[in-house]
Amino acid sequence: MPSDEVRGRVFRALDAFVIEIPSWGFANTGTRFGKFQQAAAATNIAEKFADAGEINRLTGVTPTIALHVLWDLPNGLGDVAAIKKLESQTGVRAGSINPNLFQEADYKFGSLCNPSAEVREKAIAHMLDSVAIGNALGSAEVSVWLADGSNYPGTQSMRRRIGWLKEALQRTHAALAPQQTLLVEYKPFEPAFYHTDIADWGMALELSRSAGPQAKVLVDTGHHYLSTNIEQIVAWLLELNALGGFHFNDRKYADDDLTLGSIDPYQIFRIFHEIMAEQATHKGAKLPAFMIDQSHNLKGKMEAMVQTVSTAQELYAKASLVDHAQLTELQDGCKLVEAEELFRGAFWQDVRPLVREWREQKGLPPEPLAALRESGYVERITAERRAKNAGGVSSYA
Repeated sequence: MPSDEVRGRVFRALDAFVIEIPSWGFANTGTRFGKFQQAAAATNIAEKFADAGEINRLTGVTPTIALHVLWDLPNGLGDVAAIKKLESQTGVRAGSINPNLFQEADYKFGSLCNPSAEVREKAIAHMLDSVAIGNALGSAEVSVWLADGSNYPGTQSMRRRIGWLKEALQRTHAALAPQQTLLVEYKPFEPAFYHTDIADWGMALELSRSAGPQAKVLVDTGHHYLSTNIEQIVAWLLELNALGGFHFNDRKYADDDLTLGSIDPYQIFRIFHEIMAEQATHKGAKLPAFMIDQSHNLKGKMEAMVQTVSTAQELYAKASLVDHAQLTELQDGCKLVEAEELFRGAFWQDVRPLVREWREQKGLPPEPLAALRESGYVERITAERRAKNAGGVSSYA
């Protein structure tokens, strides 16, 4: 039986934990090479909200859904009223607003960094529209991932593109409402393979600082070279008060978009530990935005999302078990084995019984994945959506 102290730690952590789920995680998106149609996949924004509402009903920790402007709000501000109606129907709010700066033909050579001033203005206008949409919906974050870059040396001026990008983000930041944060995401490669305009956390940090005080860095766990010490990046960004949020997923090789914790759950635990350590040092410090960014091409959409959220809860609960005062004492005494064993001991703890107990106290299903299977929801939406999904095409997004 866990002690009252352990139970209290885990319950306090779970009380504070919320994570945003992505609209595109419910749709028939897939790999860079194609996608396998799923009969139960959401085919429109109403179905995405319905699925998100079911995930929140089962887990109680996913009150917001990230929206992609091109895919979810094709009419821009004209779709805001419909989104608000879906919010009231499903109990799930619009979360981060994600501009689309990579899908149109005009962006072949870049969007905010395109050599054409006309194309850059088009991209900035889309950024400003995204800010306006977020403000109209009361969303807290505008999350920017930029595909811009080049494939061959000498074909683009990296220096000039820095200037264009700084100007674009500064203009975007100037349009933010007081409650909004501009999240600047980075990725070392893909789709560009020689240089990417925002390739690492240092570039994202400088760009966010240049943009203004409401701009922060967004860390996508899949957007790093192999063996990168992501938790050290997190520690630095916390130290600099520059960490705005996360896009959580897992990977074996590159930006694989596998479900969180499926390959390296210890890495997510280590990241959560750094955040918990910050909370222990600075009481009341605001948590960064936790968001999932996954495209489920093989696993069932609903099952994968419930599994991901449940895994995130368990890993966050594990991180709460680290005794920070004792760990600090061992670290200061250079007690290497003892410190590592204390740290690893928290990770090896089976917290699932405590997580189930917490859910029951909240009136939630103790086993969300089993509850999903028993509810008949997936079977029902499969029957409702099968015909619509049968006409889909096998291409990305």
